[in-house]
Amino acid sequence: MSAAQPTADASVPQYESVEALVRGQLARALGGLRGVVEGAVPTIAFTITWLSTKELRVALGVSIGLAVVALVARLVQRQTVQFVFNAVIGIAIGGIFAARSGEAIDALLPGILYNAAYGVVMLFSVAVGWPLVGFMIGSVMGDATAWRRDKQLVRLCSRLTLVLAVPCVVRVLVQYPLYLADAIGWLATAKIFLGWPLQVAALAVMAYLLGRNHTPIERPAPAPG
Repeated sequence: MSAAQPTADASVPQYESVEALVRGQLARALGGLRGVVEGAVPTIAFTITWLSTKELRVALGVSIGLAVVALVARLVQRQTVQFVFNAVIGIAIGGIFAARSGEAIDALLPGILYNAAYGVVMLFSVAVGWPLVGFMIGSVMGDATAWRRDKQLVRLCSRLTLVLAVPCVVRVLVQYPLYLADAIGWLATAKIFLGWPLQVAALAVMAYLLGRNHTPIERPAPAPG
């Protein structure tokens, strides 16, 4: 198979196989284990605190406090704050929704809307032959669309994109009916169990798919001279 050609830029990580390249890019995009934890813990803290206290302000305060601690730790270590910042934004948007309606359950609505939008975009990208995971590969290869010329790579990226879409679809199918039924206790519980565990399961499936093959990346021969 003729994989898309990477650039020779020394600042770009070099990979020996398509699967290794995708694994590296997904790790960067998701922030590794720490990035996933930083995104999940504030939301879980909000949910558990609200279930135990029924106080929206207390729940928001606890979740924001944990996010700020993670943010300070990143700043002290001079590392990216992207994943902590995403969590803070999510909490803030949920707080705005809840404050405007006066209903604590509305703090969980943005998460449902986010998963719905993300799931639709990923499924659509696969349907039109431009799976989102492919663009992660393109970003490191120096050409955003070069991967598209390799049919096997497109198929691999399509499978990986579908795996990433499944948790989003499952969350919406389970959580939205609970939101409509105003079952905040069940909704909050579902948010916990369909958050971190489901994401870990999806990543495990992706690791399995990426571990099945070892497709070499063809690099251009050096120019004569």
